[in-house]
Amino acid sequence: MSWSRRSWKTTVLGSLAMAMAMAMAMAGAVLVPGTAYGGVGPGGPGGAAGQGDPGRQGLWASATIEPGRKGVVEVGGYEGDPLGEGSVLTLTAPAGARVTGVPFAGPGYRGAVAPGGNSGTYTFVGGAVSTWKGHRFPFSLSVAPDAEPGTRLPDCTLALRDAGGTVHRRGTCSVMVGLPAPTLAHPASGVPLSALPQTSGTAYPGAQITVRDAQEDEVCATTAAPDGTWSCVPGRALPAGAGRLQATATLNGVSAMSEQIDIVVTGSARDEHDTVSDGGGGRLEVLPRV
Repeated sequence: MSWSRRSWKTTVLGSLAMAMAMAMAMAGAVLVPGTAYGGVGPGGPGGAAGQGDPGRQGLWASATIEPGRKGVVEVGGYEGDPLGEGSVLTLTAPAGARVTGVPFAGPGYRGAVAPGGNSGTYTFVGGAVSTWKGHRFPFSLSVAPDAEPGTRLPDCTLALRDAGGTVHRRGTCSVMVGLPAPTLAHPASGVPLSALPQTSGTAYPGAQITVRDAQEDEVCATTAAPDGTWSCVPGRALPAGAGRLQATATLNGVSAMSEQIDIVVTGSARDEHDTVSDGGGGRLEVLPRV
């Protein structure tokens, strides 16, 4: 995800101000596929606390990972009091997923994965004091192959503790199961087509498939079969000349798109209905050219 993506010593007079500061101190943590570790983003270095998700006061993270795939949840944005050596950031994996890696390589922090991947941690080991500021801490998660696209995996939690075990921030992380991208295997790109070519490919079983042209107009629609295959024929003739097709899969409120293919339509709708004699008095329908 984944298969995007975060002890006080004071006087009595200052205690109220300190409490308000603690409530506002923690920013979010997000997953953005392809983002470099330590990159600036919502709630990151230079951003206001909570900028990534203003409604949250504790640690948070979000990711979308496809079934059977790995993704990265990046946690960061802590703006609270400095924590000393031995302080620990923990991500507990949600049901249906496991932690597979802690790839952050910044100096002063040591990552570890618990047996079975139930959780992952980063421990500060580099000196007397760590602020946990200015970094994003990535946790690699693997989602089970049988996870249902469009569902949120429960029980993903975050916690930041000092060396004595006192929790300074808690939070939850939202790991959504994504939908694998469909394929548009037929027609082949660049091959001359009739005006009503059959389109086909593969997708997650049960997903609704819609094929659209370059103007995003619907060409045809169907549902992926239990074996993941799908096919449909346009309900209207495609215009002659160069064009483009793309398939979109939708299931349980999530969607994914295939790669676009370039097409060239050389036939006409009339060609689809031409017939010829079979030599015995019957008529044979001419199959569409693809």
